[in-house]
Amino acid sequence: MLIFIGFVVVVLSVFGGFAMSGGHLGPLYQPMEFLIIVGAAVGSFIASNNGKAIRATLRTLARLKRSTKYDKSIYMDLMGLQYKLLWKMRRDGAIGIEKDIESPADSEIFADYPRILSDPMIMGFTTDYLRLMVSGSMDPIELDELMTHEIEAFEHEARVPADALLKVGDGLPAFGIVAAVLGVVKALASADAAAGEVGMMVAHALVGTFVGILLAYGFVNPLASRIERQVQEAVKVLQCVRVTLLANLNGYAPQLAVEFGRKALDTSDRPTFGELEDHVRPSLSAA
Repeated sequence: MLIFIGFVVVVLSVFGGFAMSGGHLGPLYQPMEFLIIVGAAVGSFIASNNGKAIRATLRTLARLKRSTKYDKSIYMDLMGLQYKLLWKMRRDGAIGIEKDIESPADSEIFADYPRILSDPMIMGFTTDYLRLMVSGSMDPIELDELMTHEIEAFEHEARVPADALLKVGDGLPAFGIVAAVLGVVKALASADAAAGEVGMMVAHALVGTFVGILLAYGFVNPLASRIERQVQEAVKVLQCVRVTLLANLNGYAPQLAVEFGRKALDTSDRPTFGELEDHVRPSLSAA
């Protein structure tokens, strides 16, 4: 929704301001200029990326309609889930959560947090490392290095669509200049025409520069930045899981382990100590 609102503001500000200043929108409609610029941008995108990067970008663009996937409420659920799992493991031993992590869909603990259960990234990361902890053969330092490496690999892969779009955005102004130069060449080739007609051709040619810059900084680069923000949110979730599990592995009680995870969150989404305590207290009382 915010993407749509932002694009509407861009269009209204640019074209509305132009019209209010006395400009006519008619000359700005140049389909061939759009064909040259957009076609060249799409071609460069295809040429500079492999099939995997192209598919990843298309999948990411399809998910951009979500405003915020990871917010305070899902962080609360995540830490509540981790608390329950770690408390059960502390009470029954590591083997106590084996059935939960091997079959989360049938687990009563996971059933209390459907948003977490439906997120493949969180589920995969959490259950994989809980499984390693259950095996009892992992040193905390080694596990930390493994988690850090996996998070870095995930971040690198998740940034591919943003990098691809950013490169296209950086090239759009140049493609706009290409379209403008071609338009000027066309105008100069018709130098024997009337002055008004030549002037109109030059004006049409300059639309290419305008379109290239507008598409780059008004649409494509903001999309790349939005993807970057989503990647950062996902990485923050994984860091929260990492810090919590490592704290427990180093001997801290579940209550303190989730506090470590809470501190790993951004202040804008971080619940207070009291909010987190109230959220996990029903589990504590049930125990």
